[in-house]
Amino acid sequence: MSRVVVVGAGVVGLSCAVRLLEAGRRVDVVARDLPLETTSAVAAAFWYPYRAAPHDKVAAWGSRTRAVLEEIAAGADGERAGVVLRDGTEVLPRVSPDPWWASAVPDLRRVEPPRGYADAWSFVSPVVEMPRYLPWLAARVESLGGTITRMNLSALPPGGDVVVNATGIGSRHLASDPEVHPVRGQVVVVEQVGLERWWVADDGPLPTYVVPRSRDIVLGGTADEGDWSRTPVEETAASILRRTAELEPALAGARVLRHKVGLRPARPSVRVERRGRVVHCYGHGGAGVTVSWGCADEVASLAAEVLDD
Repeated sequence: MSRVVVVGAGVVGLSCAVRLLEAGRRVDVVARDLPLETTSAVAAAFWYPYRAAPHDKVAAWGSRTRAVLEEIAAGADGERAGVVLRDGTEVLPRVSPDPWWASAVPDLRRVEPPRGYADAWSFVSPVVEMPRYLPWLAARVESLGGTITRMNLSALPPGGDVVVNATGIGSRHLASDPEVHPVRGQVVVVEQVGLERWWVADDGPLPTYVVPRSRDIVLGGTADEGDWSRTPVEETAASILRRTAELEPALAGARVLRHKVGLRPARPSVRVERRGRVVHCYGHGGAGVTVSWGCADEVASLAAEVLDD
């Protein structure tokens, strides 16, 4: 049986591992950080293309991923996987054309903007509760016969018929790619106060979003280019709480549960390509969850080019 080593245990690496196992490959996932320690674990994680290019490929990968997440939400594993479909609204400070990713969202509709905004659209988005979803993905890998092992690598491993590089920000070193850089994202997690709808405000350099989950709400955020710090900043948290309460007044006074920081693996374009027996899949910016299954399908096809020759 052909052996594939997947390096990286975030949402992209685990999704790739599942697709490769389903194709009949032997798959071993190795990673410095286990799933709940990765950047993926910090994500608010609802379907929304952010900081990822090229647009045509991201829209196609996103469309495929949206369909898979909808299937999971509707299936028997939906609750255990932490995937639910939620309606929500993006608000804009000026009248704008449809978003570049509109082709992936057939239910996108214009709505009356709230006071203070000039435009708005709504659609149903899969919301993915990462503290549930990542363990569900890991369990899926293991149930299909794969393994997940903590391993601190200084280079991509020499073993395996194919190596899949899904190391996110680590690809700056492991793929010798200086184009990969962090876009720091800080979030505040607050108690669930009865919200069902998500909100996004596209009103400047700071992304503002409200993403309700079953037991809490993720509030964001920041987009600090080139910042490697994983330490939450008190003033930033205060800004997030203020901005999100202006967007959704029901959040005023919500009890803060925790603060988190993740480093989005940004790149001018997402890299999904084969180089010899290595298949690279990284640089997803703020859209790792949004394009995960679409990219995993492409990775499985690229691996097959090597393994089935």
